[in-house]
Amino acid sequence: MTTNDNLQRQTLPIPELPYVGLTTYDAKDPDTKYPPIRELRPPKGAPNVLVILLDDVGFGASSAFGGPCKTPTFEKLAANGLKYNRFHTTALCSPTRQAMLTGRNHHSVGMGGITEIATSAPGYNSILPNNCSPIARTLKLNGYSTAQFGKCHEVPVWQTSPMGPFDSWPTGGGGFEYFYGFLGGETNQYYPALYEGTTPVEQEKTPEQGYHFTEDMTNKAIKWVSQQKSLMPDKPFFVYYAPGACHAPHQAPQEWIDKYKGQFDQGWDNLREQIFARQKELGVIPGDCQLSDRHPEIPAWDSISPDLKPVLARQMEIYAAFLEHTDYHIGRLIDTLENLEILDDTLIYVIIGDNGASAEGTLQGCFNEMTPLTGFADLETVEFMTERLHLFGGPEAYNHYAVGWAHATNTPYQWTKQIASHWGGTRNGLIVHWPRGIQAKGEIRSQFHHVIDVAPTLLEVAGLPEPTFVNGIQQRPIEGVSMAYSFNDASAAERRETQYFEMAGNRGIYHKGWTAVTRHRIPWQTGNVKLPAFDEDVWELYDTNTDWTQSKDLAKAHPDKLHELQRLWLIEAVKYNVLPLDDRFAERANPEIAGRPQLIKGTRQILFSGMGRLTESSIVNFKNKSHAVTAEVVVPESGAEGVIIAQGGLTGGWSLYTRGGKPKYCYNFYGIDRYTIDGTIPIPPGTHQVRMEFAYDGGGLAKGGTVTLYVDGQKAGEGRVDRTEPIVFSADETCDVGFEAGSPVTYDYPTPSGKFSGEVNWVQIDVDKDAEDADHLISPEERLRVAMAIQ
Repeated sequence: MTTNDNLQRQTLPIPELPYVGLTTYDAKDPDTKYPPIRELRPPKGAPNVLVILLDDVGFGASSAFGGPCKTPTFEKLAANGLKYNRFHTTALCSPTRQAMLTGRNHHSVGMGGITEIATSAPGYNSILPNNCSPIARTLKLNGYSTAQFGKCHEVPVWQTSPMGPFDSWPTGGGGFEYFYGFLGGETNQYYPALYEGTTPVEQEKTPEQGYHFTEDMTNKAIKWVSQQKSLMPDKPFFVYYAPGACHAPHQAPQEWIDKYKGQFDQGWDNLREQIFARQKELGVIPGDCQLSDRHPEIPAWDSISPDLKPVLARQMEIYAAFLEHTDYHIGRLIDTLENLEILDDTLIYVIIGDNGASAEGTLQGCFNEMTPLTGFADLETVEFMTERLHLFGGPEAYNHYAVGWAHATNTPYQWTKQIASHWGGTRNGLIVHWPRGIQAKGEIRSQFHHVIDVAPTLLEVAGLPEPTFVNGIQQRPIEGVSMAYSFNDASAAERRETQYFEMAGNRGIYHKGWTAVTRHRIPWQTGNVKLPAFDEDVWELYDTNTDWTQSKDLAKAHPDKLHELQRLWLIEAVKYNVLPLDDRFAERANPEIAGRPQLIKGTRQILFSGMGRLTESSIVNFKNKSHAVTAEVVVPESGAEGVIIAQGGLTGGWSLYTRGGKPKYCYNFYGIDRYTIDGTIPIPPGTHQVRMEFAYDGGGLAKGGTVTLYVDGQKAGEGRVDRTEPIVFSADETCDVGFEAGSPVTYDYPTPSGKFSGEVNWVQIDVDKDAEDADHLISPEERLRVAMAIQ
């Protein structure tokens, strides 16, 4: 393909063409002629591009698609653009994002699951193949400015430390020139783990001063776009705006939550009926379609105890506030485009959810999402949550709503996020807005499309060819199809006739209106769940040409059709690296079993002054084991105050710190109990060792232990921790030396970040037998021996 500027853009970077004219001796010679330097730009007419991707929002949540959450910005964009009501994702976060950014199916680009459960199988290793260039890189190498704001959950977990490598980070190999956001599946909206490029940064305000990440990232996006148009007005941009909303934790300012007070007291069953009626009025579903049944695994609202109902209603009030608050800040970004007079020339994709609404909050929801995720859902009784009802949605909570709300906000479809077999997990509302390129206003498009179709659409509207070589590597063909054909033709025949789906063994295939699907597992059932063999899964068959919502199973009536589609699913699975199917859960969380690299191995680790933003995969694992933490500190004359080392935060963790000149240790058990051991000996000015020894009780997971504190080998305090967290402290909190980033493990620090008043020269963590030390001191020779042993 030759573009309208005669540049051959199939090979990227575009090769330099040497000057072949006359070379003169003297630049003043009249025959001296060189063409002027021309800056690289896309073909004439290439629009700005803004892709907005929300997190964990179901088809029936936004008011633009009939939902109860007010989204006036989305409604305004839809009124001046298009709604797509048969647009699909992969049913899970990382897979959807990698698929969208590359234009290839998620298994083709190694993202058959989230990065934290990657295995060594090609379809599941979380490694982006070098023959699948992401769209941001392709656009940048064709002259676009590129920036990403918000969530990035595509970096392999063993590459998320401050040492990288940064090949998979947005500003590394991702193709973005600027990044402001967080790595991982979720973040605390009040205490996000932020990066600018590859540099950790802290938020500029505290939660008490009104900080919220969605507002912060929007401010950064507005500044970046304004600066880009100020300095390069002739250069189009590609902005990828991916807030953490509305993934758990569901957190929103109180004034936004108050707007929804009492609006969900009727419960999820009535809410589902209301959404269904509004969807028909809006025309986002056909007037004759049927509402799919609520499965018996999801309780009826009438069966809920009266004591629990106020808690459940509050959970949905917060979620609705979270989504409306996000819509408001997106509106600020849209207003900026309008004020810069570039809105009409900007192609905007608003993908309302990277999967269906999340059912990961259990059947009753939770105050701290980490408790059910790690097998401790029983800790949060109705009484426990009722006592904390006023804290839900705020800085002290890490809450998630109940499964019933997820099912309701996926109306009119069956099931939820993770269940890739049914539309409740994979069908998401899409709005496309581009006044210069789309003549239609307020219309609906019903062509079947998938998230892999975004990238080829962007290439087509920019007048760019699909690259055949990028950085010297021959590229695998893009597997998506452009959606541009449908922009101005509502009746155009759909160009995606076949699409497979798979997530954690939940499988489906779409082909010319028919779908064959099988649900293998349910997302809220974690831990030791016995799953059937894949061949024992029961397949269902739907003709969505006449049954929009997959409400009438035709498997028994049309066994031959079912067999045909099952065989087609298998063909597609082989083609796109879906096999071998993998429904393991706990095993895939273990790097040794899963076969992925492990950043930290062994039973010893040394950390140094200033190290921070260390994810849990960057720290030696000492959970459910005896261990010791030893630090060499330099105490000023004013005394020792602040954090020596801390890991985790409000949702759970531990901290070895000083208060009033004495050592202290706090173990935070899911935010429910904080066990504090006070030191009895002051740490004098000068260089000294502070040590904490944790003697684990043993006898299984999550047991307690005895904590002993030492100063220069002398016992300085002792106490008990009755129970510990067995698997993970947090999804986003980190380990920090000499301060604590993110939310605090304890509120006992003298300053918000707990920065140590002196210097922390080093910290050594020893596990099991390596933690045994007769004199409770680490000599320079011992430390050197450890350092050499881990080389």
